[in-house]
Amino acid sequence: MADICLITGNHPRHKHFATGLISTGKVCSWVIEEREEFVPQPPKDIAEDLKSLFEHHFNERERIEREIFGASVEADNEVSIPILKVSLKELNDDNTIQFVNQSSPKLVISYGCHKLSESFINTVGVRFWNTHGGLSPQYRGVTTHFWPSYFLEPQMTGMTLHETTNFLDAGEIIFQTAAPMVRGDTLHRLAARNVEFFTKMLVEKINFLNFFNLPNGVTQTGYGKVFIGKDWRPEHLRLIYETHGDAIVDKVINGDIQGREPNLISVLD
Repeated sequence: MADICLITGNHPRHKHFATGLISTGKVCSWVIEEREEFVPQPPKDIAEDLKSLFEHHFNERERIEREIFGASVEADNEVSIPILKVSLKELNDDNTIQFVNQSSPKLVISYGCHKLSESFINTVGVRFWNTHGGLSPQYRGVTTHFWPSYFLEPQMTGMTLHETTNFLDAGEIIFQTAAPMVRGDTLHRLAARNVEFFTKMLVEKINFLNFFNLPNGVTQTGYGKVFIGKDWRPEHLRLIYETHGDAIVDKVINGDIQGREPNLISVLD
């Protein structure tokens, strides 16, 4: 039976994730939040060389995501399940809640949308799991596929499925993956590889999920950081591209940089 409602953003990686889960036949409806422009304009008050780095960084993200996830870009026009497209303002309104309720899901899985309100979750009255592009609790918040490489531990790039709570990426952990690094991976290619890997592995788990007896997650322990939008500045790009030539993965594989390894959690095994 189709028991999952998806709530995602509309960027290529979000649609790739949705396409993977929809392929299981277990998705009954899909809410798509129209997100911000995928390639932002650089700030006007930064130096020209930094502006070039900014443009390169986001153009490269778009190039790689369209190369890797391009087949899913038109997924919302090709699948047969009910779809509702919403703005940020409409994400938590009554019309969206009614749309979700109409499909009678037993589980709601989100990825790449803004925060779902407590009222939304309580009104629908089923389990909500959120997909976070980072390994919690070490990397929570936003831009969490950037920060591991910036802190010279790209092996800590990963994905987390967790219970949706009022606290950002802090719910009990259901499932985590960290894709194997491949020589030649750039920051954005490693990020895309992690979305690919997580989606593939989650699809396998979903196929055997008992929706009448969903597992409980594991409480997050230890300390990390909740990254907010203001933490990231264009100046951070200098370390990635000028200092390390976007080859931090190769330096880890070569043993030039060493660090901790992820401790992954899963209750879906």
